[in-house]
Amino acid sequence: MPSDAGAIGLTIVLIVLIIFVLIVLVKSVRIVPQARAGVVERLGKYQRTLQPGLTILIPFVDRLLPLLDLREQVVSFPPQPVITEDNLVVSIDTVVYFQVTDPRAATYEIANYIQAVEQLTTTTLRNVVGGLNLEEALTSRDQINGQLRGVLDEATGRWGIRVSRVELKAIDPPLSIQDSMEKQMRAERDRRAAILTAEGTKQSQILTAEGQRQAAILAAEGDAKAAILRADGESQAIQKVFDAIHKGNPTQKLLAYQYLQTLPKLANGSSNKLWIIPSEVGEALKGIGNVLGDATADTARNDETAGTGPV
Repeated sequence: MPSDAGAIGLTIVLIVLIIFVLIVLVKSVRIVPQARAGVVERLGKYQRTLQPGLTILIPFVDRLLPLLDLREQVVSFPPQPVITEDNLVVSIDTVVYFQVTDPRAATYEIANYIQAVEQLTTTTLRNVVGGLNLEEALTSRDQINGQLRGVLDEATGRWGIRVSRVELKAIDPPLSIQDSMEKQMRAERDRRAAILTAEGTKQSQILTAEGQRQAAILAAEGDAKAAILRADGESQAIQKVFDAIHKGNPTQKLLAYQYLQTLPKLANGSSNKLWIIPSEVGEALKGIGNVLGDATADTARNDETAGTGPV
């Protein structure tokens, strides 16, 4: 019996010893993942910062604090009411991009750096937007982002945090102001549409008048050229007739006869309400009378000759 009790006691001691060794190994060997960092305290005092990889700690002497994420983090803060310079309350959503650059400072210089960044963003946002009216706040997002980033980066530098970007997700004015802005924008769009329509109508009328003027100029030029061509044709025709008449050597009697034949044609014209007989008509009629008289005398002589001849 005593030997059995001793064996059981020895077994229990061995089991306890094995468990103790395992605990020591677990506490002494730690693996830090990539993009993480750990702060080691030795007897309650900062000892070193662990880098990614395998590390050995002294059990029950060294204590590893929770690992810190060294990657860039994105935190979206809830909407914050902000009063503008013209006493309007707007709701602004912000997004902050930051990264832990010094694990030791992020651990010992600030208790909760995410909460600190949120509160600092809220106060800075109220200071910046409080100096702007509503229209400037809506149209100056880049300026507001730059001012926020500058203030936050300067304040969080001693906390081991680098603020890379600050973005305003939304700026929501009151509903009454939104309705007024929509009406204003609608009126502005209607005004621009009316101006564009008027400018289009004006331009169309100008182009139409310009086209009509060009058409009238071209038509006048065409008529002038046609008149010149007709005049040239009539001139050439008259010249040819004149040459033909002179070549034929007409007598005075023939010219007088042709003149009398032309007078009825002149009188029948639709545009001739009054026409004047030149002084040469008398001479022409006299010549025609002589011609007719000579013709009558010749006819009488022929008749007498025929009557006095042998029966």
